Order: sequence, then structure tokens, then C-alpha cells
Amino acid sequence: MLDRPAPTAAAALTLRRGAARVLIDNWTGSSTVPSRTLYPHQWSWDSAFIAIGLRHLSARRAQRELESLLAGQWADGRIPHIVFNPALPPDAYFPSPDFWQSSSTGRAAGAPPSPETSGIVQPPVHALAAWLVHRADPAESRRRGFLTRVYPRLVAWHDYLLTRRDLGGAGLAAVVHPWEPGMDNSPCWDRALQRVEPAAPDAFHRADLNHGNPADRPTDLDYGRYVRLAADYREAHYDDRVARHRFAVEDPCFNALLIVSELALADMARDLGRDGAPHRTRADELTGRLVSRLWDDTAGLFRVRDLATDTLVDERSVTGLVPLVVPHLPDDLVKRLREALDGPHFKAASTWLVPSYDLTGHAFDPQRYWRGPAWFNTAWLIQRGLRTHGLGTDAERLRQGFLAEAARSEFAEYVDPATGAARGARRFSWTAALTLDLLRSDPEESTP
Repeated sequence: MLDRPAPTAAAALTLRRGAARVLIDNWTGSSTVPSRTLYPHQWSWDSAFIAIGLRHLSARRAQRELESLLAGQWADGRIPHIVFNPALPPDAYFPSPDFWQSSSTGRAAGAPPSPETSGIVQPPVHALAAWLVHRADPAESRRRGFLTRVYPRLVAWHDYLLTRRDLGGAGLAAVVHPWEPGMDNSPCWDRALQRVEPAAPDAFHRADLNHGNPADRPTDLDYGRYVRLAADYREAHYDDRVARHRFAVEDPCFNALLIVSELALADMARDLGRDGAPHRTRADELTGRLVSRLWDDTAGLFRVRDLATDTLVDERSVTGLVPLVVPHLPDDLVKRLREALDGPHFKAASTWLVPSYDLTGHAFDPQRYWRGPAWFNTAWLIQRGLRTHGLGTDAERLRQGFLAEAARSEFAEYVDPATGAARGARRFSWTAALTLDLLRSDPEESTP
């Protein structure tokens, strides 16, 4: 495979200015929306990725991004996947604040009286983002007491995941809705979703189809199941101790990001004059559990575990490759994952990005959301993982592919892995933010 040339200085400057303009345009005054049309509120893991890029423009604005998200944190420690903007009409997005009813139905679980939020979560990349933001301008961070304020909140977030969400009893965090791992309609969830009776079609209105191509989005059947699961969780007052979770899985990406963020908490603790050893111990223990619970040696990648059947799901997805980001992953597993990236299931030679699902899989669709298209945030995570494990040539190839496709697609939400055709929303915030990060002058700056 021939390497793509790095962008010229002029092209890199144009790309940087374009990415910065996306983030400026999507800024609301306290946070950044993923998209002005399709996603008009604040999303959890989006804001973490956005902060990682914003730190190259303004460390203080990056801090505010995370602080705004944490203002919606619940007393039980969970960081909700959406923090709603009260200035927008209720029908701007569905499920709306009126559906989630966080301030009333979620009160017993610790939901704040305001702002209104959803009741579910997203992957825990926040501590990594907070640590990188701090490192961008330590003096400003210390002047504002940034780490002092966010560290205990992030500790509570991890504690929630490893206590209330240890539904399998084996020490990994479980997700209870397909929206929680962030890969909403991945084929990895299909088997578990078959156990869920969908909500009636007239019980909800899909605002996403007002701005998104139906061919790009989840089907009505899947959406009905998402609504049913969210409604059931709401009826249990979002209490994980009593909720009957008909969907519960252990996801490799979710837990890998928890490990990386535990290591970031260790660094934060050390910077604050505290003992970081407990976080490093926890990260080591989680790494062992990730390998023992979710590694499939025959397939050479990590799998999702369905807790209803206590079996691994026989699907190859990008979630099984993201654990490359874990620093102390065994060397033989790193080798197998690198081989998987370069094999027939994930090698998209045209774009060099990583498809979200097996190119040869029965459910592959190059257009529909997480069922095949290549995403920029997972590419960022995988290139970080490759660099972490000393695979600099592979990481640089993926970085150059990322930058080329971000420029060509006008910072699309995701792209067709074969053709590079832009899909989903355009001028998407995390694509722009992570473009800024990969344009930094020192490619080693944000790796461990």
C-alpha cells in the first residue's frame, strides 16, 4: 500500500482553519453541539472528544466544555449521555426532556433538578480528555482549579460504572441500552435486541429523520426497541438495582476507555499530590478482566459479551479493535489486533479508515450508521493505540487517512469506507476537533 503524502503546510493551514470554524459555529456559549441540525444538545462522549481538539484553540474553552457536561452529573455518579439545552423547543430532538423526565423520575437516583438530562450514559473517555486538556495549559488549569474540581466527579463516575453497572459480576462495566456504547445500531446488538418488544410506531416521532437520510439512520424497528428500553429504564426510575435490563452487554470499547481513563485519573491524582496507585491497580485489574472476559483468540479480536446468555457475540466490529488503546495489553494480543486491522475484515484500502463492522459480514452496510461506515473518533482511538504500542508507521498511515477524509468530506460524521463518500451530518464537531488534534506539530504529544 502506498502512503498518502502528508498535507502541505498550506493545505494543513486550510484544514486547521476549517476545523476551527466548525467548532466556533457549533459553540453555544457553554458547550459545543455535535451538529446544529441533527444533534442540537450536548452529548457526553462527543464533548470529551471535542475538548481534546478545543485544547489546541483554547484550553479554557476546552475546560468549560467538560465543566458544562459535568453540571448534568447525577448524585449516583453517572454522567448522562445528553445534557439538554433549555433554550430549545421540546421537539428539537427525540427522545426529548419530556420523555426522559430526569428531574422528576430520576430524582431518587440522584438526577439534578436542572439541567434536564437523559438517564443513560456513554463511553467513559472523559478523564482522558480532562487530563489532556490540563496538559495543554497546566498554569491556566491550576489557576482555575480545573483538576481539583473535576477529579472527584470523574472518580464518582468510574465508581458508578464499576459498582452499579457490574451486572455480570465479573468486574467489567455493562451497558444497558444500544445508545450507551455510542455505536447505536451495530450488528453486535442485534441478537440481544431480538428479546425486546418495540414500542408502538405511534408512540414516538423520530426527529432525527427531519435532518438525516433514512438510509443512513437506524430502522424504525430498531428505533422502536431503543424507545422501549429507555421507557422501561425510566419506569424503574433509572435505578440499576431494581431495573430489569432486557439488554445488558459488556462492550470492549466502553471498558477499554474506562481503563485508559483510570490511568488518566492516576496522573491527575499525582498532579494533585494524591496517591495514583489505586487507579493504576484498578486499570491493571480491568485489563486482566477485559482479556479474560472479552478476548476471542480464534477471531483475533475482542467480542461483545451478551450477559443474558453469558456468551460472546459472533460479530466482528470496530469495538473489538479499540482496546489497542490500552497501554499494557499483552504483546501477542497487540500483534493479533494489528493483523486484524490489515486483514480482509477491516482493511478499507480506499480510505485507510477502519469500517465500523466487518467488510465481509452478513449485516455489512456501507451507508447505515454503525453497520459499516468508517467513523473518525474510532480512527483517532485506534491510531492512538497503534502509537502507544510502538506501531508508528501504521499509526501515521491512519492519521494521514483521517486527515485526507476529513478534508474531502467537509468534516462529515462518518464516511463510506470504500468510496469515502460523506454520510450523516456534515461539519460534525468531533471530526473537526480530532482533526485539530491530529494536525498538532508533535504526533507524540498526547500519547502515554
